[in-house]
Amino acid sequence: MTEFGAVLCDLDGVIRFFDHAEVARLERAAGLRPGSTAEAAFAPAVAEPLVLGGLTRAQWREAIGAALAASVPEDTARALAELFTGTPQSADPEVVELLRRARESCPVLLVTNATVWLDEDLAALGLTGLADAVVNSSEVGSAKPDGLIYQIAAGRAEVAPERCLFVDDRAENVAAATALGMAGLHYRTPADLRAALAGRLPAPRPGRAAQEAAGRP
Repeated sequence: MTEFGAVLCDLDGVIRFFDHAEVARLERAAGLRPGSTAEAAFAPAVAEPLVLGGLTRAQWREAIGAALAASVPEDTARALAELFTGTPQSADPEVVELLRRARESCPVLLVTNATVWLDEDLAALGLTGLADAVVNSSEVGSAKPDGLIYQIAAGRAEVAPERCLFVDDRAENVAAATALGMAGLHYRTPADLRAALAGRLPAPRPGRAAQEAAGRP
């Protein structure tokens, strides 16, 4: 059984989750179909520039509000946009612990279609030091499932694609990774990740504990 030389892990839907309960409440009150705000937020004309570094948070909020204003009063559209772009976030502690343990043995990288303010979000969640590197689409100019972002991640890990485990909750992103020779895990629960890692990691990296104690990645 081949050992994984690096773990490349998605962020949203695997580690980070959003609580849209308040957005859903306001949508119902406004007579909107549930999920309407998310549809406006991630419409193709908005999502592509968002994850490729072309929108600030304020510009994203304005784009959402403009789209919703066709269906609800302008003040309601603005309120929904404000709520959605400030949605409470949380991290799955079980997945975080599994990745911390994996990082004792091999590089762990986050590979995510994310925004230019991702570092702020990671800091707020206490995840700044979770990975050896963060490959953020809005910084590298390539978003999953485009093959370039996977190649960048493997390069930063200094591990051949064939020895990388790629973890994502979206099947199309996993398929793109496996097309490059990576092992792929279509994530659904922490148990999936635990099973994938079992017996597939090398011995702990020398000096890992000392580096962590010194605050180095």
